[in-house]
Amino acid sequence: MEKVKDLQIDSEAEKISKICKALGHPRRIQIMTLLWKKDNRTCGEIVELIPLAQSTISKHLLELKKANLINIKNEGKKTIYSIEAANIQVLKKYLTSYLSTIEISEEKKETVLTTTHKVRRGNSHLKQYNYQFPNKKRKELKI
Repeated sequence: MEKVKDLQIDSEAEKISKICKALGHPRRIQIMTLLWKKDNRTCGEIVELIPLAQSTISKHLLELKKANLINIKNEGKKTIYSIEAANIQVLKKYLTSYLSTIEISEEKKETVLTTTHKVRRGNSHLKQYNYQFPNKKRKELKI
């Protein structure tokens, strides 16, 4: 029977792992973007900008708090959410360091940076979510 090595994980790797896990949901990234654009928002303000139930937004805020990405401050009956910049800096430092080790050829940079947008007819309210319906015929328009 083989003995499994117990690898020690440093605290920075632990932090980055928690941050990445918390940011693994697109709604949480939206929430972080809103807070980055204007710090000190209430849950109600976030709900007005992201059309989800208040309870859903609260759950996402809790996950961001667990990863120490946001601060919570109580002012009377209001709870104010803001960015925890120090932990964002940890992630920024890691990603900057990691990305500096990757070489991308000039040809591939163009494909990474350019995007094509496909416009579909019907179900226009779902376009922003990029839903696909396998049983429906799709017409793609080039812009």
